[in-house]
Amino acid sequence: MHRAVDKSSNHLLAALPTQEWQRWQSQLDLVDLNLGQVLYESGCKMSYVYFPIDAIVSLLTVLEDGDSAEIAVVGNEGIVGVSLFMGGETTPSRAVVQSAGRCIRLSAHVLKTEFNVSPAVMHLLLRYTQALITQMTQTAACNRHHSLDEQLCRWLLLSLDRLHGTHLVMTQELIANMLGVRREGVTEAAGRLQRAGLISYSRGKINVLNRAGLEERSCECYAVVKKEYDRLLPDLVAF
Repeated sequence: MHRAVDKSSNHLLAALPTQEWQRWQSQLDLVDLNLGQVLYESGCKMSYVYFPIDAIVSLLTVLEDGDSAEIAVVGNEGIVGVSLFMGGETTPSRAVVQSAGRCIRLSAHVLKTEFNVSPAVMHLLLRYTQALITQMTQTAACNRHHSLDEQLCRWLLLSLDRLHGTHLVMTQELIANMLGVRREGVTEAAGRLQRAGLISYSRGKINVLNRAGLEERSCECYAVVKKEYDRLLPDLVAF
């Protein structure tokens, strides 16, 4: 059964001009995403793009031995599937649902057509893509040069920006896979944040108690990414 889609539930869709939105409306589907669900695998052709509402999707780089590490997160500020309109039918990354919730789905064919015929759509998506690339490059630098505590703070803040409230449902094993580190390292880092009164953690549920404290403890990478999203997408009511 087709469920009605609210334009304001995703900030990128909300920024669409009225004419474009009216063309898209009948093509959009509201779907539920489950924790750990894979939206696309490395090298596979994309059939859809996704506009998260209250779900968060992680983009992961995958190595030959099966190990992976997160290169970016996408929530209600954006779109999953930028490779499609950047000229490729596939991407070397994997898209995995990091936080369960709803999203709006659009067929790949419709999006490619709209990108090519509508300057407004093209410019909006290209600005978003530049912001996403900034997140990817900053994540790579962060993973190389900053401590696990700083990386975890950055990761928590990016996730909070894309959720309503202060609660995240996330196992330490999944966090370790996202950050590309050992689970024991995440356990120790989360313990330090908990003892500092910044978070509480129990059975896969994280509650952020002191966001300002997380920002102070995080490296500069979070602020760099947020500043670039604000600069490139000032018309999106995000974060």
